Amino acid sequence: MNNKHDPSQAGRTTAKDKQLDAYRVHSEGKKLTTNQGLTVSEDEHSLKAGDRGPTLMEDFHFREKMTHFDHERIPERIVHARGFGAHGYFRVYESMESYTMAKFLRDPNLVTPVFVRFSTVAGSRGSSDTVRDVRGFATKFYTEEGNYDLVGNNMPVFFIQDAIKFPDFIHAVKPEPHNEIPQAQSAHDTFWDFVANNTESAHMVMWAMSDRALPRSFRMMEGFGVHTFRFVNAEGKAHFVKFHWKPTLGMHSLVWDETQKIAGKDPDFNRRDLWEAIESGNYPEYELGVQMIPEEDEFKFEFDILDPTKIWPEELIPVRLIGKMTLNKNTDNFFAETEQIAFHPGHVVPGIDFTNDPLLQGRLFSYTDTQLSRLGGPNFHEIPINRPIAPVHNNQRDGMHRMTINPGPVSYHNNGIAGNSPHPVPRQGGYEHYTEKVEGRKVRRRSESFMDHYSQAALFWNSMSEVEKQHIVSAFQFELSKVKRKEIRQRVVEVFANVSGELAARISEGIGTIPPQISGTASTGSSPALSMMNTVKSPKTRKVAVLAGNRFREQTLFGVLTELQAAGVIAEVVSTRLGEITGDQGGRLEVMHTLLSADSVLFDAVLIAGGKEGLEELVSEPKLLEFVNEAFRHYKTIGAMDEGTAILPQKEGPGVITTLTEEAGKIGPGNFGSRFIEAIAQHRHWTRKK
Repeated sequence: MNNKHDPSQAGRTTAKDKQLDAYRVHSEGKKLTTNQGLTVSEDEHSLKAGDRGPTLMEDFHFREKMTHFDHERIPERIVHARGFGAHGYFRVYESMESYTMAKFLRDPNLVTPVFVRFSTVAGSRGSSDTVRDVRGFATKFYTEEGNYDLVGNNMPVFFIQDAIKFPDFIHAVKPEPHNEIPQAQSAHDTFWDFVANNTESAHMVMWAMSDRALPRSFRMMEGFGVHTFRFVNAEGKAHFVKFHWKPTLGMHSLVWDETQKIAGKDPDFNRRDLWEAIESGNYPEYELGVQMIPEEDEFKFEFDILDPTKIWPEELIPVRLIGKMTLNKNTDNFFAETEQIAFHPGHVVPGIDFTNDPLLQGRLFSYTDTQLSRLGGPNFHEIPINRPIAPVHNNQRDGMHRMTINPGPVSYHNNGIAGNSPHPVPRQGGYEHYTEKVEGRKVRRRSESFMDHYSQAALFWNSMSEVEKQHIVSAFQFELSKVKRKEIRQRVVEVFANVSGELAARISEGIGTIPPQISGTASTGSSPALSMMNTVKSPKTRKVAVLAGNRFREQTLFGVLTELQAAGVIAEVVSTRLGEITGDQGGRLEVMHTLLSADSVLFDAVLIAGGKEGLEELVSEPKLLEFVNEAFRHYKTIGAMDEGTAILPQKEGPGVITTLTEEAGKIGPGNFGSRFIEAIAQHRHWTRKK
């Protein structure tokens, strides 16, 4: 009830009102200062050498703000707290020597060990895998030249353009500080208030409201380096580069209703999926792709290539696939490996360098600072999971958790006692920064070329299929329906009217706001590469729930199970009780799940076996029809053999495969197995009528 219009509430002050009053007394009208009491003139931009120049170390305000943020949680990661990792290896397809000196990208015969950590961003370690969120995709390459960390996400852009705003963004998306609610969700006032007042986030919000935020599996999501980096070859020639990971199984997502149910049924859904895939020998594979722009073409595009809220459209700058990563070993100890691994975008090797992307510049400071707090001191590189395979020699000593025992009296550079060893190696394999010319006044500003906040958000919207657009609209409506302050909901709708009038109007319909008057879009272009409808379709490693009871029809079921296995599909029997069930000719099947312990949301497809007695046994369990109908509502493939067709929601339609022949009522196997497998490969059947 709205207190404003309820006479019985007149004069009452709610707890929320008191909190807001207390906040206003504490902060309203106050000047923003550093922790030393110094009044701050600007809090949107870090200090740079020119509008597009690098961030300067003398920016004490940025360093204070970021240092405080980095040390806010002990020992759990502040962001990306919930993660899961695996070991593997990488090999380049062909030498990239003409672009980069990096040895692991120059020798196709070289196998480079890797460790990958996947994660959610906002939630704590105890949150669920399937929340709507960005996913971290961080890779540590243990190269012969030292460790190289490609620290990215499953989305190619980010919410902000300058690292000085990162604490603000994370504070906004995290649980609200007065009550620590909600956990692992962006569906609350402070996040959407941030979006409404920081319009540079518009493009990333479109990605976060899309199906990309609900991956079916870590094995079926892309990864991106997000930032613009540099490749530098032996002659000193530079190319701007963006990194991509392309899963060989294609990109596939859950539907929103599934994610919420899975969070209750199996909060470890994604990590369990990765663990079991590797344990069974179904090793996840990702191809490494690069987009490259010659340095002289830096200003040839309508967008700023250094802006982390912008993509490089693949139709303009194609992705070149240069190698493959395979994950083939699970961890021996989760804490020692996955929890203690320390990534840092500043861990590079010769041939890979940075750019003046202001978000990247801030990350180069922040990550080491975070590890000092989280891992207890400066020697985190000596933890086994972080140790490089390249030998380590320097004059650093002591500190908390020091493991190396260094003999001798020398712990300084330019020494005569030890012949000045270890010594630098200029121009002979030692890392040298790219000699970029930098000039400009010291300013707290952002380049005008970063001011376009809407055109690529519109490009993303225009590139979606109608199904994907509806999912985006539904996501906005769900999230904003959780926002209590109507003025924030209204402001968000008005912001996204700049992306698309249609989008804003459709969002507004479900959240009680006034549809904005702006119509049209900020862009009329599209990019087919952005739609997940255009991904790889494969049945491999898909999980099928086989619903069967005693006296099942062996002749049809065993043949299909053999076909499924040959196609790489994982079939698991679900029945009324664990143990074994017996077919009509004495064959046996092991039951892996019961109808009480399993749900259709944990599978990619459903197969209903034939056999009158077995079907009667299954139907005696009330949950059977719910299991089948839910899979149908989630657009999954449903196959039914023989008498099993009796419990189908529909006897025919997209993704409904039966053994019924064209002669009504007649039963025969036909090519059921191949049709069922082909339907599974499609992932969902969106044209199905509910």
